[in-house]
Order: sequence, then C-alpha cells, then structure tokens
Amino acid sequence: PLFFYANSIFIISLLFGGGLFAKAYYGEHLQAGWLLLTAILSVLCASQLAVSLVNWLATLVINPLELPRMDFSRAIPDVCRTLVVVPTMLTDLNEIEKMTETLEVHFLANKDTHLHFGLLTDFADAPTEHLPEDEILLHAASRQIEELNNKYKSERKDIFFLFHRPRKWNQPDKMWMGYERKRGKLTELNALLRGQDKDFFSALIGDQSILPKIKYVITLDTDTQLPRDSAWKIVATMAHPLNQPRYHEKKKRVTEGYGILQPRVAMSLPSADSSLFARVHGNVEGIDPYTRATSDVYQDLFAEGSFIGKGIYDVDIFSKVLDNRFPENRILSHDLLEGCYTRCGLLSDVQLYEEYPLHYNTDVKRRHRWIRGDWQIGAWLLPLVPGAGGRWERNHLSALSRWKIFDNLRRSLVPASLLFLLLSGWIILHAAWFWTISVIAMILLPQLVATAGNLLRKPKDISTAQHFRDSLSEATGNFLQTIFTIICLPYEAYYTLDAILRTNWRMIISRKKLLEWNPSHQKPNKRAKTLVATYSLMWFAPITGIGMLVYITVSSPISLVTGIPVLFLWIAAPGIAWWVSLSKPLSKTVLKPEQAVFLRKLARKIWGFFEIFVGEEDNWLPPDNFQEHPVERIAHRTSPTNIGLSLLSNLSAWDFGYITTGQLI
Repeated sequence: PLFFYANSIFIISLLFGGGLFAKAYYGEHLQAGWLLLTAILSVLCASQLAVSLVNWLATLVINPLELPRMDFSRAIPDVCRTLVVVPTMLTDLNEIEKMTETLEVHFLANKDTHLHFGLLTDFADAPTEHLPEDEILLHAASRQIEELNNKYKSERKDIFFLFHRPRKWNQPDKMWMGYERKRGKLTELNALLRGQDKDFFSALIGDQSILPKIKYVITLDTDTQLPRDSAWKIVATMAHPLNQPRYHEKKKRVTEGYGILQPRVAMSLPSADSSLFARVHGNVEGIDPYTRATSDVYQDLFAEGSFIGKGIYDVDIFSKVLDNRFPENRILSHDLLEGCYTRCGLLSDVQLYEEYPLHYNTDVKRRHRWIRGDWQIGAWLLPLVPGAGGRWERNHLSALSRWKIFDNLRRSLVPASLLFLLLSGWIILHAAWFWTISVIAMILLPQLVATAGNLLRKPKDISTAQHFRDSLSEATGNFLQTIFTIICLPYEAYYTLDAILRTNWRMIISRKKLLEWNPSHQKPNKRAKTLVATYSLMWFAPITGIGMLVYITVSSPISLVTGIPVLFLWIAAPGIAWWVSLSKPLSKTVLKPEQAVFLRKLARKIWGFFEIFVGEEDNWLPPDNFQEHPVERIAHRTSPTNIGLSLLSNLSAWDFGYITTGQLI
C-alpha cells in the first residue's frame, strides 16, 4: 500500500508541478538556476494538493474498520488496571485548582474500580534548583489531591495521585528543568510503576501499593476532555488479544499489534465568548453524541495510526522498546517516534475533545514548536540514527514511519514555497495573473476536495437535506480558513522558516534550547492583545505587502491589477489576525415589563404540565406526552430527555417560587 500511496502523491505532484514548470520554461527566458528554483517550488506547492487528493481518494475506496474490543462495560478487570495521568507543570495556583478539578471530572465520568487518576508534574525552568514559590505550589497540589482522596474515600482509597519530579541540571542550556520534559516524565513514571527507582520523584501522593499492578497508562494533555465511559473503551480495545503488541527482537520495535492506541481528537464546542478564529477552526457546529468510526488514511491503508500524545500505552512494552533508545536533549516531538517504535493504532470510534486556541498567535507558537520538533527528528530518515549515550545505531524504523517524518518536513516547507512562487511570479516570471491564480488555486483546491468528499460520503442515518446543510456549513468554515491562510501567507512562511532555521542552528551549531517548550495552558502573551502589538509581532506580512506594492508600481504597474487585492490583505494581516482573535462580547438582553410578564406566564403554564402529570402513579417520572384531541390520553412512558427536563423544571419552579423547598425535595 505504501508504494502505491507515496508514488501516487509523487506522480500527481510532478504532474501539477510540471505544468507550472512548463509555463516558466516555455513562457520565460530564464537562467538554469531560476528554472531549477521554480521547479522545486512548484513541486513542493503541488505536493500539498496531491496529498489532499490522494487522501480523499483513499477514503472513498477504503471503508474505516473499528479495532476489535473486549466488553469491559461492567468493569475493567484487575489484570488491566489503568492509570490516567495528565503531565503538566506547576506554574500557578489557579492552574493547579483547574487541573485537579479536571482530574475529578475525568474520574466522575469514568468511574471504575481499576481506574486511577494522577497529575504528573514538574516545576517551570529556573536558573536555580529551587525558587521561593516552589513549596507553595507543591503544597497546594498535594493538598488538593489529598482532599480529593478524602472526598471519595467512602468509595476507594486509591483513586487520585500526584507524581512530582524535582528540577535537574541541564548542562547545554545551563538551567534547572524537568529531565527530558514530557518524555522524561513518562519514562520515569514507568520506572516507578515497575519498582525500579523512586528517587525520580520528590513528592508522591496516593496509595503506592497499587502502582506495580498498573498495566496500562492513559496520558492526556491539560486541556483534553475524557468523555463519559470512554476510558473503559480505550482499555478494552488495548486488551483485546488481536491488538496485543509483538516485539521483534532484531528490529527492536513492535511489528504487529499495538503498543499505543490513539483515540481521535476533535475540537470541543466553542464557548459563548470564544473568538471568531477559534470558532472557524473548530470547524464543526453542533455535537456528535453517537460516536461513529471515521476514516483515517494511515489506519485504513496501513492498519497503523500516528501518536499525538493523547492515548493509552502498555507500560511493559513501552519501557522495553523505548528505554535507553534516544539521546538526551535532542527529542522534542517524542510522540511521533514513540508511536513509530511501539506501533500506534487509531481508535476511530472513541473521541477525546480539546479546545482550539482562541488567539492566532497562540496557535502560531504551538505550530512553531511542532515544526521545531519535526526537524529535530529528521535524522530518523537516515540509515543510521543517534542513540542513547552518543552512539549511532542502525535505523530499524519501517518505511511508513519514515514517510510520516518526511511528510511532516515537507508540510513545513509548503507556506514558504507558496510565498516564494507567488513573489517569483510577480518579480521574475512576468505573468502575475497566472501565478497568482495558480498559487491561490493550490491553497483553495484541498479545501474544495475535502468539501466534495464530505458531500459524497453521506451517512445513512442523516437526511440528504441535513447532510447538505452540514456540508455547506463545514465548507464555509473551510473557505474562511483558506482566505485567512492567504491573508497570513507571508507571516506563515516567516515563522515556519524561522522554526526550521532556528532548529538546524541549534542542532548543528549551538546545541542549546533543543527542549525549549511553552506549556499548552500558558496564557497568551500580552503583546498579542493589542492591535499595535500584533503588528509588531507580525511585521513581516505588512512589510512584504508594502515592499511588493512599491516594487510592482515602479517595475510593472500592469501587474497591480492582479496583485493589489492580495497585497492590501497582507498589509492588513496583523489587524485581521487581531480582530478574529478577539473574544466575542457576551450580549445581555434587557426585557421590557410586558415581555417579562409574558415569559413568566409561559413558564407557569409549562410548569403546569409537570405539576399535574408527574406523580406517584408514574413513580414520579414524567410521561412522554398528554394528548388533548380527539380524546384525552396520557402516554405512560418516559425517556432520559423527559427525566432531565423534569428535574430541571423542578429546580426552575423552586427558583420562581412556584413550589417550596419541601415540595422540591
């Protein structure tokens, strides 16, 4: 499958890129160097369109298959005891309170005797081993975990844990920090679970007697939501005999089954005051309460997914494959490599949720970090790869794993390629209209392909009209994303090249800051909150727009007809990015007296239904409906929806004063 998949992308890239090169070759009299540059840029730009097209065709041809699963709906067995951990940093008292509350919500939504929940924490980087606020932060985290255990001690005494690591000296960066970031957290947690060394942790809160019994670990980010009953489904899939990992002694990796399972991750519903940027990139309106299997090209074609840091792993196989595998101070994007060595599967019918960043510049910082991480593992494309202790060893990664790494590097070069090809069309190639349309088409076509794919893949349980409306809504979001990509194209090219060049400088020359990290829950920089500050951060876009406007005006005024709309958008890009990142103001409705009276009368009439029909004869459950004509009749059946509305109505009636507290009880 990989041969046909990769070569299809390669051929389509050459076809589209070759068409652009032919235009440059026959339409312009260029030197060999400029022709070579145009060819490279054309193929890189066309590759993004080719990937989208091949992925779409693959989803049409191959149906998604759910991984087999045990039935743990009643309880997770003792042999599959699982720890849910949230790796994070202790930086702020309010954040600690939020994290412990999130941990409690995870527990309440996924109660099981053999399911445990913990925070896996570090302090923030510091110039000294200890800071004055460290003790306060650690005491707060410890106290809140202990309070949770006391709160639910009537159920069990071993529910919640805190695993806290001290700072260690990082010689290349000359600072104190958590050893190897999140990768180090999980490695040292695994060692603790297998009784190897407790010295990795300076604070351990919780019943440590159950730790050696932990077979699986579910790791989540701080902003990840673990929906109701999703934990047992994840564990049950991991435990199925057909999914058991098989370790290959010679290749030193898992070659069959799965050492990691990655649930699909969707954007959570945006809050009422979320920004336009978050709402557009969240992209899906409404909710999907009945989780379906969705298509993923890697899982469907190769029976293997990609690990993105939120999923379940087998502690023993994870340790066996990855302990002493990687060099220190080198791996930032450890998730992808961990998934490649332990073989990751995608759980397409289990869904986790995350919030999309509210601010554009917060999203940029996140993607900048991802690109740095991708280039830091670029060496794993080579026959020999760096190993622990500075040694080099044979690369045993599969061809598919190397393709994933290569594809990430290719994707990071696309924004700069699009920008340079567009600028070349205006400056060198002298056919501004053709190159402008070509570049915009290559940005727009993947979204059109995705829209076409959605229209053609109508679920059986949705009407055609509803499916069309949903597809149109999603297409609108995709179109707005595309327009925003064009607007921010110079800045996108700037920060991706900055990440690439910065990473290679650090790997080859300075050997410092290779583990530079920004916590996902970190608040956006205050500089990004004002219009002037946003212009200072995104200066490259307006400078590029103004510079090109002056150049085209002087050298080729006729090209202004094509270029001026794009150039003005680039000049305005920081302003647009600032505007779409603003939180939506919450509207407050002020009712007129007659409107308030009308609504109160309506509320009293609605309560009348529950007051009359919810009684002892129906076990205090609301009937489905009351029929007035042609004869009066009560439907003596109920539903979860009816019960929920009845409980809510009881509370509302008490709020409005229709019933007393005693009646409510």
